Amino acid sequence: MGSKRLYVGNVPFGATEDELRNVFEPYGTVTIVDIVKDRETGRPRGFCFIDMENAEEAIEKVNGTDMGGRKLFVNEAREREKKPFNREPNYNREGANRSSYDSRSPKSYDRGRAPRRDAY
Repeated sequence: MGSKRLYVGNVPFGATEDELRNVFEPYGTVTIVDIVKDRETGRPRGFCFIDMENAEEAIEKVNGTDMGGRKLFVNEAREREKKPFNREPNYNREGANRSSYDSRSPKSYDRGRAPRRDAY
């Protein structure tokens, strides 16, 4: 049958790998539990991926069940969509598409500082 990867959403932030494994193990052999964490803080982001056998039964039985006061959302994981590379400039960002007459013109580099004595 083979192993399938499941997406599990709305996971409680305090959930551990063992707790998630215990929820899914009755429906098939769980090979991997991957709780996704924030890169900067290291805190869980509220979803995970689980690789397991007999994934269809687990989706039917676990989807919508309560875990830690939250209803789990379970479905088969999909490949991440690749975003097209955008070569157009982003005019919405601050500092994009500046002209030569704005605050970055050469005359304004020392704006806000006392004038240099050797400039006179």
